[in-house]
Amino acid sequence: MVDSGERDELPAARIAAQIDVRAGARLHLGFLDLDGALGRRFGSIGLAVDGIASGITVTASAQPGADGPRAGRALRCLERAAASFGIPPHAHVQVTDAIPAHIGAALAGLHGIAWTPRELAMAAGRGLRSGIGIASFAQGGLVVDGGRGKSDAPPPLVARAEFPAEWPIILLLDGAQRGLHGAAEHEAFRALPAFPAGLADRLCRLLVMQLLPAIAERDFASVAAAIGEMQHRLGDYFAPAQGGRWTSAAVGQALDHLRRAGIVGVGQTSWGPTGFALAPSLAEAGELAATLRDTAPALGIRVVTARNRGAEIVVAAAGKSAP
Repeated sequence: MVDSGERDELPAARIAAQIDVRAGARLHLGFLDLDGALGRRFGSIGLAVDGIASGITVTASAQPGADGPRAGRALRCLERAAASFGIPPHAHVQVTDAIPAHIGAALAGLHGIAWTPRELAMAAGRGLRSGIGIASFAQGGLVVDGGRGKSDAPPPLVARAEFPAEWPIILLLDGAQRGLHGAAEHEAFRALPAFPAGLADRLCRLLVMQLLPAIAERDFASVAAAIGEMQHRLGDYFAPAQGGRWTSAAVGQALDHLRRAGIVGVGQTSWGPTGFALAPSLAEAGELAATLRDTAPALGIRVVTARNRGAEIVVAAAGKSAP
């Protein structure tokens, strides 16, 4: 347990005793334009998934504290959100499933504070580069943000599509690797070469003229081809920073094996190391997962589906037992 050491009285404004927040994980499928020549930089595509989630339970407490995976990070998020709302951090966070990224929503709920996902992101210092986490939390599905403009606000959501749940996603997890984050991520962006205008043009064209229409028409082959091409082009651009097209050599070998077998909708979420592969049916996903468990025993293999809804938030009113 992490405890901040404060021992103040609970604020009278509290209207809830406990808030449970559970949100699906999301795949970051790539940036659209790192150059920003048109006035907006980055732009992101994301897909919310079921089967892997982040979950927290926040209860009113006379002192701020946190338990569970990444409790230290949870406590920092709690204190930052409380400072932004102008209220004391009188709550205890139980992280039931990492990552504890939704504490602001729970803390606001404890005190009856009206909020929007964008406001919560700003309170927690999130959404500085990508807005897909905000959109995934609010709505789920496949989401596209418009990149960072001149303001410090999180990027706006510009497109959303219901992703067919009958198309499973196979996740390839490498517990021995970690993707870039923090200072290393900032340095990587600084050191990368200029983002070619032709690459940005191609990525945006794939998004608007292939990926989104193909999702609307339930055309799996075109969806897989668009995502696969985007991922390979971006993987090659980021290769100098992550040691190759894919961060994890083991994941890369497995993805290459899938491509040779004709599975084109493969890639890596964000900086990795987690890889993914799209399948047209649950039966095919099961067969591919079984093959991967045999051919890549060092990797964790999970089959998940798209999540086309936002986070689940359950409120227990003050004076009542939690459900």
